[in-house]
Amino acid sequence: MFTVSAVVLAGGQSSRLGMDKSLVTVNGRPLIEQIVAKLVTLSDDVIIVTNSTGKYDYLEVRLVSDIYPGKGALGGIYSGLKAATNTYSLVVACDMPFLDLNLLRYMILLAPGHDVVIPRIEGLTEPLHAIYSKGCLEPIGRLLARGGLKIIDLFPEVRVRYVGEDEVDIFDPQHLSFFNVNTPEDLEVMRKLAKRGKRN
Repeated sequence: MFTVSAVVLAGGQSSRLGMDKSLVTVNGRPLIEQIVAKLVTLSDDVIIVTNSTGKYDYLEVRLVSDIYPGKGALGGIYSGLKAATNTYSLVVACDMPFLDLNLLRYMILLAPGHDVVIPRIEGLTEPLHAIYSKGCLEPIGRLLARGGLKIIDLFPEVRVRYVGEDEVDIFDPQHLSFFNVNTPEDLEVMRKLAKRGKRN
């Protein structure tokens, strides 16, 4: 398996949750700490994109600020790709506690020859559980320059390998990889799943 960087986007406002989702504890550990612990098994170049770098100093990974603040996840992807030492970067959100390492390894194997490798479940893509190449930098830059913030608007401009539901199901039939925490209700569900030992 060739080398990839890993980028965690931690720039969201967490407005619906009412607290910083990256620091929510599950089984006694902050979410972002658990995510980083998984990613360091896949990459020796782990980056957190955040405008509050002081919160994550203790994690001993690279911390970078948004190059284009206020540009949402697309801006965060751009900043992470720009900072990455490798051609390809695995990009995930800071609130995805049930990442499946085998699914991620499979996606990494698919990356050569493509600019984006992204799961597509029931017709919907998972842009914050995807691999992006540095070949995306120029088209993302063009999108941001004209005020575009939708990640899906990038896809017609680059070479995309969609990972079908049948492929995802081999590794993660419950699709917990894509579970994220947006509301207090999500947090409660996540904690229940974690207590039952779902890939924690």
